[in-house]
Amino acid sequence: MTDARRFAPATERNRGPILEVLRGVLPERGHVLEIGSGTGEHVVWLAGQVPAHTFQPSDPDAVNRTSVAAWIAHAGVTNVKAPVALDAKDDRWTIADPPDAILCINMIHIAPWTATSGLMRNAATTLLPGGVLYLYGPFKRGGAHTAPSNAQFDENLRARNPAWGVRDLEAVIEAAANSGLTSADTVAMPANNLSLIFRRS
Repeated sequence: MTDARRFAPATERNRGPILEVLRGVLPERGHVLEIGSGTGEHVVWLAGQVPAHTFQPSDPDAVNRTSVAAWIAHAGVTNVKAPVALDAKDDRWTIADPPDAILCINMIHIAPWTATSGLMRNAATTLLPGGVLYLYGPFKRGGAHTAPSNAQFDENLRARNPAWGVRDLEAVIEAAANSGLTSADTVAMPANNLSLIFRRS
C-alpha cells in the first residue's frame, strides 16, 4: 500500500517553538481551524500535545488533503477532523463550527497577497468573539529583511512565482486592522521567523 504522507523538513524544527507560543494564547479548550495545512504534520502533532482542543485542518490542494488524512490515520489522533477544502482568498469560508482559534503556518509567503487579505477578512467574520488568529513565518520589518537568509528565500520564492514573497509585517498588521482584527503580539522565533497573534474584538 502506498504511503500518501508528505514530509516538510522544517516541521520538526519549528513545531516546538510554535507550541510554546500557542500554549500562551489558546483557550483552555476549544475548536481550532488550520488554514493551509500542507502536509498535515503540524496539525496532527499539535493535536497530540493539546488534546483538549479539536482541530479542523484545511487546504485547497487535493494532494495536500490526502497527505493530511494519511497523517491523521498514521498518528491515530482522535481530535483531528477530516481535512476540508478551504482557500484563504475565498469570499466566505463555509465551516461547520466557528473556531476559537485559527492557525496559519508558513502559508502567506507562498500565496498571492489576496490570500493574506482573504485570511484576515474571513478570520474576522469566522472567529468567535475574542478568538485568536496565529500566523507563523518569515516577515520583513520596516520594508527590510531581518536576515540575509530571508532575503535569499524571498528571491527564490519570487523566481518561482512573482505573486509570492516574504510579506511586510506592517502591511500584514494593517490588513488585519482593516478587517477588524487587533494585533495582540509579535514574537521572535528561531531561524529569523515571527509569530503574529491577532484577536477578534
